[in-house]
Amino acid sequence: MPKDISQDQPTTRRYSAEEKAAAVRMVRTLRAELGTTQGTVKRVAEQLGYGTESVRTWVKQADVDDGHTPGVTTDEAARMLALEQENRELRRANEILKRAASFFGAELDRQHKR
Repeated sequence: MPKDISQDQPTTRRYSAEEKAAAVRMVRTLRAELGTTQGTVKRVAEQLGYGTESVRTWVKQADVDDGHTPGVTTDEAARMLALEQENRELRRANEILKRAASFFGAELDRQHKR
């Protein structure tokens, strides 16, 4: 009997910004009520049916974004990605321009020598 592969592989689910923010708020509220951080992420994740590590990552990133802990904020990371992409595009354009200049320069030399 063939094995159902879909059961072995984790499903990838995209969570909306609102879902992530709600989970972070719930973790922070629970931490404030209990006065501890132990088990709060797991508790909220199980309650919402989300992955524990996903919720933990969202809380850590929210702490950075809100200035509670040091690190690269979401806005800074997005800006860095945009700059890296722009840099790649500019390098590509530069390479095209160099090749064109070389081609047309060689063409002018050929015409000049005639």
